[in-house]
Amino acid sequence: MKNKVVLITGSSKGIGRATIIQFASKGYDVVINYNNSEKDALELKKIVEEKYGIKSLAIKTDVSNESEVKQMIEQIINEFGEIDVLVNNAGIVFDRDFNEITIEEFKKTLNVNVVGAFIVAREVSKYMKNGSSIINVSSTNGTKTISPECLDYNISKIGLQSLTRDLAYQFKPNIRVNAIAIGWADTDMNKDLPKDYIEEETRKIYLKRFAKPDEIAKTIYFLASDDASYINGEIINIDGGY
Repeated sequence: MKNKVVLITGSSKGIGRATIIQFASKGYDVVINYNNSEKDALELKKIVEEKYGIKSLAIKTDVSNESEVKQMIEQIINEFGEIDVLVNNAGIVFDRDFNEITIEEFKKTLNVNVVGAFIVAREVSKYMKNGSSIINVSSTNGTKTISPECLDYNISKIGLQSLTRDLAYQFKPNIRVNAIAIGWADTDMNKDLPKDYIEEETRKIYLKRFAKPDEIAKTIYFLASDDASYINGEIINIDGGY
């Protein structure tokens, strides 16, 4: 029986990496997308192939570049013939004061986090069959958390949630589209935060800790699975209570 295929953008590290491992452990062939971290992507490719006996690709692509995305999708289709699940995980943030962030940085955040997700979803949807699924990785910064030091990121995640609902409408009834809104997680993006700030934020979380990447990966997998077959156009908060 042919394995299903998942493409996860920004998947060489952190939540993306954990999600690659989660899908591989369930028998999916996986596509690891990266832009800068080639070494991590190739190491992950080797790990999942040897441990789970599945096929994988590691492809360097800037998701905000339309021509590069089209080339990536063409390569995936040539190798696997289809894409069953897309996880739009690629994202960036510039932690800048309101008066310091440059217009170029602001645009880049929107281009990667929102425009990139749109481009990849549009191109992947052309090859998806009935019952396929798209999961967008958003943030509670787009729903209920006020973080004025990263307003570019906040706005991009609001946009990604709006895109999620619009794509669910656009692709009905064949492709389900949902998003997760993540709170604090133990990822590279947060590793350099001041210790006192981490402690302060942890006190606000009901579970008194940051999420582990594999906990988030399991929710992403659930949304892609048949167990979530009637969940569509939703934003699922994963924040431990905040």
